[in-house]
Amino acid sequence: QLVESGGGSVQPGGSLRVSCAASGYTYNRNCMAWFRQAPGKEREGVARIATGSGNTYYADSVKGRFTISQDNAKNTVYLDMSRLIPEDTAMYYCAASTNSLCIDQPWRAEQTYNYWGQGTQVTVS
Repeated sequence: QLVESGGGSVQPGGSLRVSCAASGYTYNRNCMAWFRQAPGKEREGVARIATGSGNTYYADSVKGRFTISQDNAKNTVYLDMSRLIPEDTAMYYCAASTNSLCIDQPWRAEQTYNYWGQGTQVTVS
């Protein structure tokens, strides 16, 4: 189970942190990612972290503004967002893969992940 928290409303240029707490089978997660979906748009990958190595990947649209990190002791992954712009407004979803080969799979493909959270809304206006 993945449970997101920390969404909310923020003004342009502001910052926000969203969190994803993992439990159950997701303890064995090998890759964790954040996706987002804006109204009328497809869900897109924002950032990914390989839980073993800590290697991270980012979408070009958020590179330099967003940071994905993890606290393995708390089984939690974070997405720190700064210099937010209205185009960042979306439902943000946490995703996890328990497949040990996930690091070799396309990180922005939804089928790479087998667990998903319910999402948390981020609004920038």
